[in-house]
Amino acid sequence: MSSSKKIRSALVSVYSKDGLEPILRKLNELNIELISTGGTQTFIEGLGLTATPVETLTDYPSIFGGRVKTLHPKIFGGILYRRENEQDLLEQKQYEIPSIDLVIVDLYPFEDTVRSSKDQDAIIEKIDIGGISLIRAAAKNFEDTIIVSSTKDYAALLELLHKKQGSSDIEDRKQFATHAFATSSHYDGLIHSYFANGHIEGAGDYKINKPSKGLRYGENPHQQAKFYGDLDSAFDILNGKELSYNNLVDIDASVQLIQEFFEPTVAIIKHTNSCGLASANTISEAYKRAFACDTTSAFGGVIACNKDIDLETANEMNSLFFEVLIAPGYEANALEVLKQKKNRIIIRQKAPIPYQTMFKTLLNGVIEQDADRSAEGQGNFKVVTSQQPSAEELTDLEFAIKAVKHLKSNGIALVKNRQLIGMGCGQTSRVDALQQAIKKAGEFGFDLKGSVMASDAFFPFPDCVGIAAGVGVTAISQPGGSIKDQDSIDAANANKQAMVLTGIRHFKH
Repeated sequence: MSSSKKIRSALVSVYSKDGLEPILRKLNELNIELISTGGTQTFIEGLGLTATPVETLTDYPSIFGGRVKTLHPKIFGGILYRRENEQDLLEQKQYEIPSIDLVIVDLYPFEDTVRSSKDQDAIIEKIDIGGISLIRAAAKNFEDTIIVSSTKDYAALLELLHKKQGSSDIEDRKQFATHAFATSSHYDGLIHSYFANGHIEGAGDYKINKPSKGLRYGENPHQQAKFYGDLDSAFDILNGKELSYNNLVDIDASVQLIQEFFEPTVAIIKHTNSCGLASANTISEAYKRAFACDTTSAFGGVIACNKDIDLETANEMNSLFFEVLIAPGYEANALEVLKQKKNRIIIRQKAPIPYQTMFKTLLNGVIEQDADRSAEGQGNFKVVTSQQPSAEELTDLEFAIKAVKHLKSNGIALVKNRQLIGMGCGQTSRVDALQQAIKKAGEFGFDLKGSVMASDAFFPFPDCVGIAAGVGVTAISQPGGSIKDQDSIDAANANKQAMVLTGIRHFKH
C-alpha cells in the first residue's frame, strides 16, 4: 500500500468560513476539484472560484430544512471506499461513486447555542448530523482520506498543502484523524451533558471524574501530588522510575511541541521551555543538532522525538544525562543501549495526543481555554516589507513560529537551517528576550548572519528589529497589531530585512 496519496477532490462544508479563503485558493491553485454545499458554495463562488454542488452528485436537493444535505451513498461512498481494495473499486465504478480525498467540515455551534439560548428547538437544531458523520467516515478511512474537522487544523492543512503540493503521507492523515476523533468525542460529550443535566458541565462545575494516580511528589518534595487521567492509553513506560509531577509537566510541554512537526525532529525541554530544537533528514542528525543548541541546559532535560529511535541515535544520546525520552518507537538494539541507565524514563508514545481544551487552577477555581492549535505557515504570511523572504527564510520562519509558540512569554526564537540557535523566554521585556536569545547563540558558537527571528507577540517599538539587524537577522515574523507596526516595518525596510505578519499571537503564560 502506498503511503503517499494525491488529493484530487475536496468536499468543503463548513458552518464558519473564518480562515477558509487561503485554503480554498491553494486547493484551486493545485487543481483540486471542490465539492460543496449551500452557504459554503456561495462563499466559494464569491471568491471567484468554482465548486461542484453536492446536489449534482446525489440528484437530491437539501431537504427537511437542511437536516439532510450530504447523507447519501455517493458522498459517503466517495469518502469510505478503499482505494486499493479490488471489490471496492469495482463497486465504485458500478455505482458511479466520485472519489473524495479531502473533507473539510466543522460542526454546528451546539455549545454556544446552549449557553446563549433557552429555546430547546433552537438547541436541538444545532445538533450536527451530517457533519459529525462526515468526520467519522473520513477519519475511519484515514488510509486514503484527509479529514480536517475544525478551524484549529486549518494552519496545519495549509502548511501541508504548501510543503507537499497536494499530497499527504499516512502519518499526516493519521494525525488529522486523531484530531477528528477528539473533535467528535468532545462534541458528543457536550450533547450527552445537555441531555443528562439540562446544561453543559464544564470547568465551572469544578469536579474531576477521572481516576487518580499518586505521584512521587509535586513541584517540590514537600508537596503531595496526583495525576487525574489515563496515562496508559497514551504511553507505554518501557524503563525507569516512577513519573513525578515535574516529569509530567515537561512531558506535556514536549509532546505539544514535537507534535507540530512532520519531518524528523528532536526537542530538548527544560522547565517546559525548549533549550534544543532541530529538524533534519534523519532522527540521528536532528538529535545532534538539537543537542548543539545548548549543550549545558540539555543536562537533566526531557527529550522528545517524532520518529523511531535507531541504534545510531541511541548511542549518541546515551552519553547525556537526561530524565525522560519520548518517541513513537525504538529499535530493539537501541532500547538495550538506552536501558543501561536504570532510572532513565523511556516512553513510547502510542499516538498523537489530540489537545482540545486546557485547564488551570487559580483563585480556588478553574479557568478553561481552547488549546492553541494554530501554527502559521506560508499561506498565512503577509509580507509587509520591500524585501521578500527567500524560500529558505520562509521555511525557517515556519520553524521559528512553532518554536516560539511553545516558549514562555515574552518569547523570541532565532532559527537558522531548521535549528533553534537562540531563544529568550519568560522575560518581562521583549528586548530582554531578544538579548537573551542573542547571548545564548553566542555562547554556543552560532553565527546569526542569515538567521530569522520569530516573536510570540507584536513589537510595540522598532527596537527589536534594529537589534536583530545588528547581529545579522535577515527575516522576521510577528503577529502584528500594534498601533506602531509601521515603525517596525520601516525599520526592517531600512535594514533590508524581510518581515511577515501572521495575525496570530502566541502568548504562553
